[in-house]
Amino acid sequence: MDRKTYISSLFTGADQRRNFQTLDTVFPVARMSASSTPFVFPRGPAITLPATYTHEGVDRSIEALLDETETMALLVVRDGSIVFERYADWGGAQARWKSMSVAKSVISAALGIAWGEGLIPSFEASVSSILPELAGSAYDGVSIKNVLQMSSGAGWNEDYSDPNSDINRFAAITANGGSFNAFPATLKRAREPGTFNLYNSTDTQVLGMLLTRLTGRPIHDYVREKLWHPLGMETEGFWLLDDHGMEMAYAGLNATARDYAKVGELFRNQGQWHGRQIVPARWVEASVTPDAPHLMPGDTGLSDSLFGYGYQWWVPAGGDGAFAAIGVYNQFIYVNPSKGVVIVKLSASRRYGLTNDETSYREYETVDMLAAIATAA
Repeated sequence: MDRKTYISSLFTGADQRRNFQTLDTVFPVARMSASSTPFVFPRGPAITLPATYTHEGVDRSIEALLDETETMALLVVRDGSIVFERYADWGGAQARWKSMSVAKSVISAALGIAWGEGLIPSFEASVSSILPELAGSAYDGVSIKNVLQMSSGAGWNEDYSDPNSDINRFAAITANGGSFNAFPATLKRAREPGTFNLYNSTDTQVLGMLLTRLTGRPIHDYVREKLWHPLGMETEGFWLLDDHGMEMAYAGLNATARDYAKVGELFRNQGQWHGRQIVPARWVEASVTPDAPHLMPGDTGLSDSLFGYGYQWWVPAGGDGAFAAIGVYNQFIYVNPSKGVVIVKLSASRRYGLTNDETSYREYETVDMLAAIATAA
């Protein structure tokens, strides 16, 4: 399979079960070696999944949703121990699965580490003051914080079913070659920054550009040293690259379910990992705490989502403190600190994106299911 064939197969109903675990055979990649001191989750008392969850007032089958969304991996960690782990026979524990937009939350964690090191001058500093190549674009004068909170004001259409949408224009770089970093300068402002939460994958690519400029290092190199190895990742991970060696910051991480779970555990524990503060606690709190009207969960009229938003993390309604990293095709790191639970769900839902709504996305429904599992755990 070549790049164009893969990209053209997305959001068409095509089977992606093999593709999402073999992308290093299709694209150039930057690899992050497994830790020399790997951390292996202990095993806790095994749980049985509840039979049902409730969504929109109706009880529904958990096994049916897992099947319909083509779940490759479902991993439940409670109080730091694995209590449930199951893989499809076409995947497995060693499958390095495409993160999709779960990578956005990892980029945020890396920026949090850079902030803790004093590399971010101010949240109110404009991204164009650090990335002058964005002068004159939608990002000119926009604060780092507004970009972190998907509130840049850039005009954007992330309709996967529309071949002419902005996200599909961006994806064309992956298919045909080119520069990820050249794309953000093509966007124009549509709203006043900091007033509307509009999901925009280019915002995260700008954050990736910011990370490389502030640290002077490629994303994979910084993440490997500051996050991957300290968390004791058991398996080599990798990032997809463009033709110029830049990581696909918004969606290009590939890792195993157990290693994704460590990112969730890190944030469940306020950025601490076995006594060591990896990500500053203040950054973790801000990452999962909506702090303005347009970032609050619910139908506010100020967002294109019913979820709330922090620094590249989603915050469901409900008030129980849960938050999640979410990627297309039904990828999840779901964290509920009040219940001591982290759940990873990796999927290949071929119906995803066939329509530009919840009937094919099923993300709100999946969060209700994960919440039910967390309660039962």
